Amino acid sequence: QVQLVESGGGLVQTGGSLRLSCAASGRTFSRYTMGWFRQAPGKERDFIATINSGGSRTYYADPVKGRSTISTDNAKNAVYLQMNSLKLEDTAVYYCAAVYYSGLILKTRPSDYDYWGQGTQVTVSS
Repeated sequence: QVQLVESGGGLVQTGGSLRLSCAASGRTFSRYTMGWFRQAPGKERDFIATINSGGSRTYYADPVKGRSTISTDNAKNAVYLQMNSLKLEDTAVYYCAAVYYSGLILKTRPSDYDYWGQGTQVTVSS
């Protein structure tokens, strides 16, 4: 089983930036599609970004498109989410996720993913 651990969350002012990290145990990301989701209190878990197993294709949800970058480092078995120009609406628990899939079909639903991290809190303040 794949174990995912997020880090890098914290308190940041509007307009600031954060880079979230997700480290995987044991298994390489080479054949996994990776994703980031977030969940605010009382809200559903929403898709943020995904990157295919080869790292050649990325896709972002509209609320973060243009402000965020998802990337992977296979040598470190890690996936990252760089978020810039943070807004109050970005406040949420952020989760990384993985699924064993090496194709190019976009994976944007929580049900698409089999492995999840514990989440890291991002709080954006004025």
